[in-house]
Amino acid sequence: MLKKIFVCMALMTVPVMAFAGNKQKKEEPIVHLTDEQIYEELQKLALVFETARDNFVEEADEKKMLEAAMNGMLAELDPHSSYLNADDFKDFNDKTQGEFGGLGIQITSDRGAIRVISPIDDTPAYKAGIKAGDYITKIDDEQVFDMTLNQAVKKMKGRPGTKVKLTVIGEDNEPRVLTLKRDIIKVKSVKFRELQLADADEDAPKIGYIRISEFGATTVKELRDAIKKLEKSNVVGYVLDVRNNPGGYLTAAIDVSDAFLDDGEIVSTRGKEKTDIDRNFATKGDMVNGKPIVVLINHGSASASEIVAGALQDNGRALVMGSQSFGKGSVQQQKPLGDGTAIHITIARYFTPSGRSIQNEGITPDIEVLQSKVKVLEKRDSDYSEASFKNSLKNDDAKKAKKSKSSDSKSKNDDEDDVDEKDLSEEEKDARDYQLQRGLSMVIAMTKMQMTVDDRRAVVDKENAEKEKTKAKTDIKKK
Repeated sequence: MLKKIFVCMALMTVPVMAFAGNKQKKEEPIVHLTDEQIYEELQKLALVFETARDNFVEEADEKKMLEAAMNGMLAELDPHSSYLNADDFKDFNDKTQGEFGGLGIQITSDRGAIRVISPIDDTPAYKAGIKAGDYITKIDDEQVFDMTLNQAVKKMKGRPGTKVKLTVIGEDNEPRVLTLKRDIIKVKSVKFRELQLADADEDAPKIGYIRISEFGATTVKELRDAIKKLEKSNVVGYVLDVRNNPGGYLTAAIDVSDAFLDDGEIVSTRGKEKTDIDRNFATKGDMVNGKPIVVLINHGSASASEIVAGALQDNGRALVMGSQSFGKGSVQQQKPLGDGTAIHITIARYFTPSGRSIQNEGITPDIEVLQSKVKVLEKRDSDYSEASFKNSLKNDDAKKAKKSKSSDSKSKNDDEDDVDEKDLSEEEKDARDYQLQRGLSMVIAMTKMQMTVDDRRAVVDKENAEKEKTKAKTDIKKK
C-alpha cells in the first residue's frame, strides 16, 4: 500500500514507445487471478529470488535483482510505466524543475534499441547534430541492446566537462561516432523573437516567433512574458514552433493552450473507469487578441506538444503545419513509495476537444509541409520586363526603388548546402528553415484574409447602421 500519493501528471517521458508504423500485438483476453492465486504467485516470486541468489555462480546483488523485478513488472503494463529508484526519481524532479546534468537528449526504448525522441535545444546533443529518430547503438563502445533504458541514461550522464562517445545511426543507416562533452542542462523552454520573411523589405509585416522546446514548470511564465513583449512590437500574427518538443507537464500544455484561447475545451483525460473523465476548458482572455497563429509540428512533437496543437486546431484557433506528430496519447503520474523511490505509471489517455485520441496516430497537420531545401531559380529583379523597353512609360507614383542586395550575397544556395549549421547565424538558419518560412508566409496570408473579412464586416455594419437611421426617420414621418 502506498503511504502517500504525489500527483504530478506528466507527458514528457522516458520511456516513450508508440510508433504509428508498428504492428499492434494481438490482444488476448485478460484472465484475472483470485486473491489466493495472487498470493501463490508472490510466493513463487520470492522462491525464484531466493533460489537465484543462493545458486548463481557469482555473488548476487539483491537490491538490483529486486529493482529489476519491479521494473519488469511495470514495464509489462506499457512502455511508459517504470520503477524509479531514489536516483531516478531525483533526476526526474530535477528535469521538470528546468535544470539537470547530462547531454540534453530525450530517448526511448524501441525494440531493444535506444531511439532519440528529440534533442533539447542548445544542448551538447543538439550541437552534435543528433536528430529525432536517430538510433544510439553504442555508449562508450558498449552495445546498448542488453541495457535497460535507465541503464543507458545513467551511462550517458556524468560529471559536467567529462566526455562520452556515442555511436549513432540516422536515416541513411550509416553509423557515425560522436564524442560529446557532458554539461549542466539549463532548460529555458521558451525562446522568442520578431521575424520577417526571408528577403522581405524592411517595412514588411513583423511576425512573433515563439519556440517551445519542452513543457516544464517555468514554461507558462516564460510564454506569457514572451507574448507581452511581442505584443508591444505590434506583430501581425504568430508562429508557435513545437517541432521536436518531446512533451512535459500536462498542466503546462493546458495553460499554454489557454493563453491563445478565449473559450472552448482544451483537452479531456479519461482513466480506467468510465466515470473517470476530467475536462479542461479555456478561461476568458486570448493574450494575442485573435491574431492569426500557425503551429509548426513534426515527427518529434509528442504528448504535451500534441495537446496544444490539437486544442488550437480543433477550436479553429490556429492552422497546424508540418508533418505528422509522434502519437503519444497517455498521461503518467509519479507515485512516491515513501522512501525516496516512486512508481511512474500510466493513469489515463487524453483526447482532443473533438474527441480524437492521438495514441499511435498523432496530429495530422492541416497543411503538410515536409522539411526541404529550397533553391532560388530566378532573380528577384528581372532584366526583362516592361521597364526594360527603351521608350516605356514611367510610373510617376512609384516609390524610389531601394537598393536590393545582390543575389550572390543574399542567396548562395549552391554554396551554402555544405555549410555546417553550427556556423550559421540565427538569421541564416531562419532563412534556410523551409517549414518556418512557409509558416511565416501563411501568417501573412491569414492576416490579409482577416483584414478582408473585417473590412467587409465594417462595410456591412455601416450599411446596416444607415438602414436603421433611414428606417427610424421613416417611422417618425409616419407618426
